[in-house]
Amino acid sequence: MSVAPPVATSPARRRILSTASGLFYARGLRAVGVDTIIAESGVAKATFYKHFPAKDELIIAHLDIVDEVWSGQLHDAARAAGARPADQLVGLFDALDTACRRDGYRGCGFINAAAEAPAGTPVHDRTVAHKRAVLSWMTDLARRAGADDPARLARSLSLLLDGALASGALDADPEAAAVARTTAAQLVAAAIPR
Repeated sequence: MSVAPPVATSPARRRILSTASGLFYARGLRAVGVDTIIAESGVAKATFYKHFPAKDELIIAHLDIVDEVWSGQLHDAARAAGARPADQLVGLFDALDTACRRDGYRGCGFINAAAEAPAGTPVHDRTVAHKRAVLSWMTDLARRAGADDPARLARSLSLLLDGALASGALDADPEAAAVARTTAAQLVAAAIPR
């Protein structure tokens, strides 16, 4: 199997992507136009289109970054909980606390993107791919923890995670993270035979 070489990124591409990511998260994917991104990033229109021939390509690049950051936070929180997979299933919910308390928190970037992108589009497909990857990882942890039904436990925890992300944005209540973690501990304890 061959491995693709890393993609070189120019300062202009990074500036466009950084600007767009901030705007997309704060205002929404469709509310932010290309002209706004060009103006705010300070690049020429030709430079913008050289790096991102279509807005959806920029949105997917933005979602790739969101995926890398959020998945990293989830995995870090899980690892910090210890070596036992059952503890990691609960510990991953600690990533919520930081996310929900962040200034300007507007919920999960993937849930927000899915709400704006019609099913079957590349942007929607990217959101689904992220959610499937997180669910797959959680299913593997549940299996390694000895859950009676790893897929069901992972699905329950995934729904709880998404609900807490949404609640943190809708209610502006960062305590949603603590409630979700407590509930996750109860679900894990109930699903793993002693």
